[in-house]
Amino acid sequence: MQPDFWQDAASAQETLKRIKGLKSKVEEFHSLERLFDDAVTLVQLGLEENDANILGEAKTAAAGFFSAYEKVRIATLLGGEYDGNNAILSLHSGAGGTEANDWTNMLYRMYLRYAEKNGFTAEVLDYQDGDEVGIKSVSILISGLNAYGYLKCEKGIHRLIRLSPFDSAGKRHTSFASCDVMPDLDDDITIVIKDEDLRVDTYRASGAGGQHVNMTDSAVRITHLPSGIVVTCQNQRSQLKNRDYAMKMLKSKLLEREIAERDKQLAGMRGDVKEISFGSQIRTYTFHPYSLVKDHRTNAESGNIGAVMDGAVDQFINAYLLQKAELKVYN
Repeated sequence: MQPDFWQDAASAQETLKRIKGLKSKVEEFHSLERLFDDAVTLVQLGLEENDANILGEAKTAAAGFFSAYEKVRIATLLGGEYDGNNAILSLHSGAGGTEANDWTNMLYRMYLRYAEKNGFTAEVLDYQDGDEVGIKSVSILISGLNAYGYLKCEKGIHRLIRLSPFDSAGKRHTSFASCDVMPDLDDDITIVIKDEDLRVDTYRASGAGGQHVNMTDSAVRITHLPSGIVVTCQNQRSQLKNRDYAMKMLKSKLLEREIAERDKQLAGMRGDVKEISFGSQIRTYTFHPYSLVKDHRTNAESGNIGAVMDGAVDQFINAYLLQKAELKVYN
């Protein structure tokens, strides 16, 4: 049993988290008020002065208000138990070899840019280079209010169609990568993990990480023997920190497993686990013979593939959240 001061500390931390969330909502509301008032003032001034330039400014201000309003409205759809948490996002290359590794690297950059655009912070937990280029797998901790609530919409297989830069014949190739997203769990959530159920291996880290990381056996791989779940972390500068992060990842995966057993349709935390190959993708990114990104769950589309690869995936996330909300209402 934990001492009272530990429980008090956990309670205080949870209270501060709630206060921060409520403060953010109040600030968003006041920001919307200011945007609305500015737009109305410009409209009234433009009409009084009969000035087309002012009315043009009013149109821009109104567009800014509706954009901010839509963002706040979408945020109200995040009512899941862990939606407010940070997210652990993992990418794995699938069918396609070198092409798939390069595609995984492109998605990695896309989600880093998404995090930056939305005011989230990103920290690499584990990174495995591809055999020749790109990335085999990478895990990122993305921190910020509602990070998991938004990014959980990205779980699934992502397909790329393009002219291969690695094919001297210039043929069109199809590549696949999977995206998995877990909530970063608070320390006060109890998941019982017995020491005898764990196998902990340490090894020398590889890939990006700095001189110290690559010269010591700081990387940690933890295998949960009863479930067969394996987690790794190598990008922290000490074995202790890598172990702490790996245990957080294991805790999240075990919670997912527990909820999946309770809910056979896996609706709460994780989508169906599918093979990383043709026919199972949630979204297709077509670079050739035309430019189009299409989400197969919602039919949301964007012809501006450059913007999407630069982190503009909000429209796909918003469309998915709206679809899930509508299904919940009708059911």
